[in-house]
Amino acid sequence: MNIAHLSDRIINGDRRALARAITLIESARADHREQAAELMERLKDSGRQAIRVGLSGTPGVGKSTFIEAFGSMLTGMDLRVAVLAVDPSSARSGGSILGDKTRMERLSRDPRAFIRPSPAQSHLGGVARRSREAVAVCEAAGFDVVLIETVGVGQSETVVAEMSDLFVLLIAPAGGDELQGVKRGIMEIADIILVNKADGDLKPAATRTCTDYAGALRLLRKRPQDPEGFPKALMVSAKEEEGLQKAWQEMTALTNWRREQGHFDARRAAQARYWFEQEVRQGLLARLETPEARAVMADYAARVAEGRITATVAAQEVLARVGP
Repeated sequence: MNIAHLSDRIINGDRRALARAITLIESARADHREQAAELMERLKDSGRQAIRVGLSGTPGVGKSTFIEAFGSMLTGMDLRVAVLAVDPSSARSGGSILGDKTRMERLSRDPRAFIRPSPAQSHLGGVARRSREAVAVCEAAGFDVVLIETVGVGQSETVVAEMSDLFVLLIAPAGGDELQGVKRGIMEIADIILVNKADGDLKPAATRTCTDYAGALRLLRKRPQDPEGFPKALMVSAKEEEGLQKAWQEMTALTNWRREQGHFDARRAAQARYWFEQEVRQGLLARLETPEARAVMADYAARVAEGRITATVAAQEVLARVGP
């Protein structure tokens, strides 16, 4: 594969080259990882920045419906939108449905939109391991907004905040105990909470839920990267396409304020350091996947199972043998 030619096509906005690049990035083959690293090195000086929006929510809250309505609104404003949707992988078969293009039929036909579903595989945090690199490629391709849809709400979902500029949490109305239903960890990283399905018979319940969350957010410790009034809770209806303009205005207002105050660039720099450390950790873990390391692990695992050695001591001895 000619990486120089591929990077030029991506910078020129070639959608097929973009899709091919993400496939290369997601590959675990050693030669593909080398090519992906070369590609990322070539694209890092493109000088383009998108607004990266991480989006999470409980199952059934309407993430796909919201993304289609929200993305269509943005493309109608002459913005280019990339959607990186992560589907859960089966623990038994390892497969994923990858049906996001089917669920977002209107947006998938929009020439100003690009939708790419990816399997989560075994990676925690609601995102695929290489989603961060896919986001960077979409930026280099000239997209204005990158929406990162996560698997679903959970304690490990906070990882998506390490690759996005804004973290949006979608909530369903009348979801029960608001503070227990969505764990505190994800509440503390949310920049904007959107109560979806605020239409029809659910509108009164949505109003109450939005008020509850607004009150809960005021109790959280104020963050230095937020202006007065943030984080905040808003009501939207993806079905009726109401409240989407207001949500976008709040997102852009927060982003502009962070740029002016220097928080935007500082956050991106901190994220770069975070992912550097993650790559080092993943590289160290990969050393345990060699045939020699697996044989050592199997031997110690059998001794631990028989009670001949404790798990703690066994782990220390394995690390001493397979470490650098």
